[in-house]
Amino acid sequence: MPADTVNTDNQSRYGTDKKWGKDASSDEAPILEARGLGMAFDAPEGRISLFENLDFSIDEGDSIAILGTSGSGKSTLLGLLAGLDLPSAGEIFLQGHNLTELDEDQRAALRAGTVGFVFQAFHLLPGLTALENAMLPAELIGDRHARQRATEALQRVGLGERLAHYPAQLSGGEQQRVALARAFISQPEVLFADEPTGNLDHRTGGQIIDLLFELNRDHGTTLILVTHDHAVAARCAQVLYLRDGRLVRDAD
Repeated sequence: MPADTVNTDNQSRYGTDKKWGKDASSDEAPILEARGLGMAFDAPEGRISLFENLDFSIDEGDSIAILGTSGSGKSTLLGLLAGLDLPSAGEIFLQGHNLTELDEDQRAALRAGTVGFVFQAFHLLPGLTALENAMLPAELIGDRHARQRATEALQRVGLGERLAHYPAQLSGGEQQRVALARAFISQPEVLFADEPTGNLDHRTGGQIIDLLFELNRDHGTTLILVTHDHAVAARCAQVLYLRDGRLVRDAD
């Protein structure tokens, strides 16, 4: 069966947004929307286009998996949607804010109150304890309860006994749990995960994926996940494939 090109009529499989109590089938604006999105860059061999003219939207509380071959632009697309970089063409709207019209500082301020990240590389600061690493996002926005919130987040991911441990004293799975706690300390409305289990063994990776979907389910956090694992992708409400510069529904 041929894959269908993705349009802007994506619907969440959840009838009710558990975080805000909103009906996902209502006519309210999506939490994230791309219009005519394109990304190209100059290389020694000439101008290279990763993708162009992408149009899609994501509802609050939805879960989306993006698959594609190596070099197809999955991670680049994720970074654009999060406002980490600007596209070559098109517009991206996060909570109704046009990211392409904001400068770097404005995009960072918007992310601070809206977005969480989990990457394949854990990106923990080696000189800080697990608790201090998890506290960082809350401290940056002046949250007086940063320590308490970080402690609770680490307890939730099973690291209540590892608060004073440094990254070098933690296993890879434990480090990723710290990264997940850090990402979720401010209860982000959108959580971006880029191959979050790529450096983990199968069992540990499965535990991290379970935690991601638990947060999506229990808090209504919108989950946008880049993965190469079709079994993980199948757990999402929508599976999209970046192929030949276009987003299509996975046909496998």
